[in-house]
Amino acid sequence: MIAGRRIRVLVVDDSALARRALSEALGQDPSIDVVGAAEDAYQARELILGLSPDVVTLDLQMPLMDGLTFLRILMEHHPVPVIVVSNLTPTGSSLAMEALEAGAFDVLQKPDGRQGVAAMGRRLIAQVHAAAGSKRRARRSEPSRAAAGTGSTRPVGARQRMILIGASTGGVEALRYLLPRLPADSPPIVVVQHIPAHFSKVMSEHLDRITPFEVREARDGDELRPGLCLVAPGDFHVLLVRQGNVHRLRVIQSPPVNHSRPSVDVLFRSAAEQVGREVVAVLLTGMGSDGARGMGMLRTAGAATLVESEESCVVFGMPKAAINLGAAQEIVTLEAMPEAIIEAVYRRSAS
Repeated sequence: MIAGRRIRVLVVDDSALARRALSEALGQDPSIDVVGAAEDAYQARELILGLSPDVVTLDLQMPLMDGLTFLRILMEHHPVPVIVVSNLTPTGSSLAMEALEAGAFDVLQKPDGRQGVAAMGRRLIAQVHAAAGSKRRARRSEPSRAAAGTGSTRPVGARQRMILIGASTGGVEALRYLLPRLPADSPPIVVVQHIPAHFSKVMSEHLDRITPFEVREARDGDELRPGLCLVAPGDFHVLLVRQGNVHRLRVIQSPPVNHSRPSVDVLFRSAAEQVGREVVAVLLTGMGSDGARGMGMLRTAGAATLVESEESCVVFGMPKAAINLGAAQEIVTLEAMPEAIIEAVYRRSAS
C-alpha cells in the first residue's frame, strides 16, 4: 500500500470482458482498489483527471485513439505509472517495445491458451505493487550506433571471458542505456530479461540497432564469442555448457524458477558450475529475488559481481536481494555501470 492506503488502479481496455477480468483479478488483493474502468482513451483521460489513480493498466489496440498515442500524451502531461496489458503477437510486441520507450512501467501478456487468467492476475498484482512504489526516472539519452561504445577509453581486447546480465522490471530501459555504452570488442554477453514470449525477439532487434556489436535472440547451441550479445527467448531458460574451450548456450523450457522463465538464477548457477571466475555478472533493476542466489554462487566461484544501486533502480528488488545475501562485490548506479563492467573485465583479462 502507499503510505497506509490502498493502491488506486484504473483499468483501460476496449473489451468489456477484459475490463471485467482485470478488475476481478486485481480485486483479489485487499490492498488494491480498482477505482474505475475506461473503454477508450478519451474516457480514460477524464477518469484520470477526476480519480487520480496511482497506477493505470492500458491496452494498446483501442478505437478512437490507440493506446500508444494515449500513453505518449499521458507521459507528457500527466505522468502516472502505466502497465501495458496487451496481446503480444509479433506485431503487438513491436508496439509494446515502443510503449516502454514512451515510458510504460512494464508490459504483460494478456491471457491466452497457455496462460490462465489467475496466473496473469498474480503477476499483474505484483506489478501494480511494484509500479505504485517505483521511482520515476527521466528518460536517459540513447546513443546512436555511430556513438555507441565510446564511453570508455579502457582497452578491452579479445582475452576476456564473458558478461552475464540479469534484469526484470525496468530492465529494458536499463539495457537500452547500458549495452550501447559497452565497447564493440566486448566479450560474449548473455542477457536474461524477464520478458513475455515474442517480445524478446523484438527487444533484441531494437538493441541490435543501437549497439556497436551484434545482439540477437539466443538459439539452442549458440557459441559464445566476442562481439555477440545473446538474449534469452521469452518463456525459455538459457544455461551455459562447456565443450572443451568452447562455451555454448542451451535453450530449454523446464519449469519456471523464482516464478520466472527465463530465470537469471538458471543462467548464473550454470555459469558458476562451468566457468566460475571467468564471469562478470551483473544484476540490474527488477522486482523479486531472481538471480541473487546464483550470483552468490558465482561470487564464491571467483566471479566479479556487480549490482545496480537503489539510487538508479526503478525497482530495487533483485539487486537488494543479492546485497542482502552478500553476493555483490560492487554496488553502482546504472550511469556508472558501463565503466564498472569494463574495469571488471579488464582486471580478469589481465590476471
